[in-house]
Formats: sequence, structure tokens, C-alpha cells
Amino acid sequence: MNAVSFDPWGRIVAIAIAVVLVALIAHRLLRPLVLRVSRGSTLLATMARKCDRPLQLVLPLVALQIVWQGVPDDVAGMSAVEHTSSVLTIAAVTWLVVAALQGLADAMVALHPADVADNLQARRIQTQTRVLARIAIGAVLLAGLAFILMTFPRARQLGASLLASAGVAGLIVGLAARSVFGNLLAGLQIALAQPLRIDDVLIVEGEWGRVEEITATNVVLKIWDERRLVVPLQWFIEHPFQNWTRRGASLLGTVFLWVDYSLPMQPIRTEARRLCEASTNWDGRVCNVQVTDSSERAMQLRILVSSADSGRAFDLRCEVREGLVDFIQRQFPQALPRMRADVAARPDNDDSSLRERAPESA
Repeated sequence: MNAVSFDPWGRIVAIAIAVVLVALIAHRLLRPLVLRVSRGSTLLATMARKCDRPLQLVLPLVALQIVWQGVPDDVAGMSAVEHTSSVLTIAAVTWLVVAALQGLADAMVALHPADVADNLQARRIQTQTRVLARIAIGAVLLAGLAFILMTFPRARQLGASLLASAGVAGLIVGLAARSVFGNLLAGLQIALAQPLRIDDVLIVEGEWGRVEEITATNVVLKIWDERRLVVPLQWFIEHPFQNWTRRGASLLGTVFLWVDYSLPMQPIRTEARRLCEASTNWDGRVCNVQVTDSSERAMQLRILVSSADSGRAFDLRCEVREGLVDFIQRQFPQALPRMRADVAARPDNDDSSLRERAPESA
């Protein structure tokens, strides 16, 4: 009896091994051909590389599923083998779909690099691609887990009973997952409306930084001093923030100086123009000098300059500020802001009294 019962399994195992070997050989033979054909397309080449390893597992498992269809149902232990094979096949196919989505996202990022001068369109596409890809991958993983659970009869009954007895437990789970679903919806809003994008310059909670990464739950800002500010996605939907590169990377920068009324304006305008033209950070659009405020002691100058991006704007402002301060010190030192006092109006403030008071004050 044992030999009779073992004989079908001997043939089944032999056929299964042969089918797996054929599937692996087919993958080995077709792999160079697919890579060569997809070499001319960045999208196809990236997806082919990402799907290579999952296909090594998917092809043999799919082939085994075809073999199991021809096995009689009365073979002992066949149901357990088919169930295990089905679970592995679903997991492998889920891995394959996730790899394909990752390859698609990586290809879109590679096709639209952000390290160019005018990268607004590239940053828009990268942001949409990364956010939507993460959402799609999460949905695929959830669907794969659901399909695996559906292969277990007890798990289906458990799911039905949980749905039937939602009640307070469902309310608690809903409240606990509120932030998760809120971040999910916020991610969709950011991907579609795009109030911020990868490499955007933001002011968040008084911090200046660039958007380094947008994940499924938060945004990572790279602060100017190399710190990282992690902000939940939902925060950007519920709070105002500054986006310096919403419509373009070019920016206007300001430099404010307090000077004496005796300073002539034309030499300052000429020097500011010279400093801008000598700097590689100036984009040639704006270089203006205006008196924007005055007090009883001094007047305020505003130097307005333009640059291609926020980093260059900051460097240009520093260059112009340092250059104008040095120019005023050399050419018009009397125009530096100073405290004034009318000491001649007091009769007791003659030279002798000042000489007498000097040692005491010293």
C-alpha cells in the first residue's frame, strides 16, 4: 500500500522538478534578450532590472500551479501542497508588481533629473511619481495580504465576524488610524495639488530648508545647517508655510544698511551694480538701491538683487552687504551711522570741565 500511495507522488515530484528547471532555464535564456531589447529605453531597462529577481521566483511558481491542475484531487496531501503553492505564488506576484512600480518610479526620476538650472517641471514630476508610487505600493501590499488571507477559510470567517461585530472596536481602530488615513489623504493632495515638491525651499516653523524627501507619512526638510526637520504630511494641509520656489527657482534678495544722511546715493548705486556684475550668483535681472526708511539719526538703504535660486540669493546678499560696507568705510567713512549730541548748548561743557571730568570717568 505504501508503494502504491507513494508512486503518484514520485511522478508528481519528478514532473514538478522538470517544470521548475524548464522555467529557470527559460528565464536564464530570455533575460539577456529582454535586457538587450530594453536597453534603448530608460523606462523599460529600469523596470526589467527591478523585475529580474521576482521573475526568478514567479515563473517556477506559476509553472507549478499549472502542474497542480493536472493532478487528481484524491492524491493524499495534494490540497496542502496546492494551498502552500498558491500562497507563495500570490506573495511572489505581489513582489513582482511592487518591483515593477519601483522600477517605473525610478525611471521617471531618472528621466527628469532635478540637478539642472530650470528644474521646476522635473521637481513636479518627481514629487508626483514618488508620492503616488508609495501609495500604489502600499495598496498592492495590502491587496496581496488580503488575497493570501482569503486562501484560509478560518481567516475569511474571522474577517466576517470582525466586520459583523465592529462596534466599539471599530470606533477605537478608526480613531487610532485617523492620523494614518489623514496622512494618506494628505499625500494624495500633495501629489495632485503640489503645494510643495522635491527640492522646494520652504520656511516651516521659522526654519529654512529644502524638501529632501517626501514619504508616505512625512516630509523631510534639510535645514541649512545640515539638520533634518521631519514634518507630518497632514501638517502641510492644515497650516500655512512659505514656499520660495512655488512658481520658479529664481528669487529676489534684500540687503538693508543704515547710513548717515551725508552719504551720496549715486556712488552707492554704481558700486552695487559693480558688485552684482562681478558675482557669479547674480542672474542679471534686478539690482536696485533705494532709501526705504529714515529716522532722526540715519537713513535706511535697501539693495534689491536677484538670483537663479535661493542658495545663490543668500550668497549674493552676503557679497553685496560685505562689499558695500567695505566701500563706505574706504570712500565715505563719515557716512557711517553714529550717535550725535549737541554738547555746545550746555555752558558747563567747556574744554576745562571736560578735562576735569575725564579722569573721574576713566
